[in-house]
Amino acid sequence: MRFALFRRVPADPSCLKVSHAGQSFTVALKRRPTAKRITLRVSNATGEVVLTIPERTDVGMAQRFADSHGNWIATRLAKVPARVLFQPGALVPLRGVPHRIVHWSTIRGTTQATIDEDGTPIIAVTGELPHVARRIEEFLAAEARKDFTVAVKRHTAALGVSAKRITVRDTKSRWGSCSAKGALNFSWRLIMAPPFVLDYLAAHEVAHLRELNHSPRFWRHVHGICPRTDEAEEWLKIYGSALHRFG
Repeated sequence: MRFALFRRVPADPSCLKVSHAGQSFTVALKRRPTAKRITLRVSNATGEVVLTIPERTDVGMAQRFADSHGNWIATRLAKVPARVLFQPGALVPLRGVPHRIVHWSTIRGTTQATIDEDGTPIIAVTGELPHVARRIEEFLAAEARKDFTVAVKRHTAALGVSAKRITVRDTKSRWGSCSAKGALNFSWRLIMAPPFVLDYLAAHEVAHLRELNHSPRFWRHVHGICPRTDEAEEWLKIYGSALHRFG
């Protein structure tokens, strides 16, 4: 006869369900060894509800905690801006200017920003309707890469440094990053912000090629190549999270 030496601990569920006033909410469950207490947050950008628990907290306690905060979750979610889907008729900012998405044709062609016959800025997209959202995102990402490439080239020349690689992704936790090897990464969503904001992020990450920290010397580099640094940071603080509601 064999005896189990260890009892298998069931894996945590990826999410919990919370009901309140006839509504049901999905709460993502995250266990972190470094967490000292249970925390609950609602992303103002995406509406995601996340419950973080310490290493030794059991799931039952986590569920009770989430259930007791049903009203708080509902209140916070009610304040989250509605999502704007990439679909015909939607208004999407491009370099800070609202553009209406227009589905020109089911025949696949090039997605482009242009002006309609009434002088209204539009993003004209072609192809089958189910692929419109993907093609709009691909277009915005390509435009972001183009603008970041130009901005990085200008700022690296000013500081006398070079970037190894430039990538654009749909990052959630930060707008940009610089690796120790000189690779720069940016959120393509910055193409929706006014150009001076994207330029600031390029300058910020290029400055990290000289100073991989946030020391006073680093900020002197940033302000030296980007005079609108303070204005851009203020814009991101006020409007940045709203960029995540598109798509």
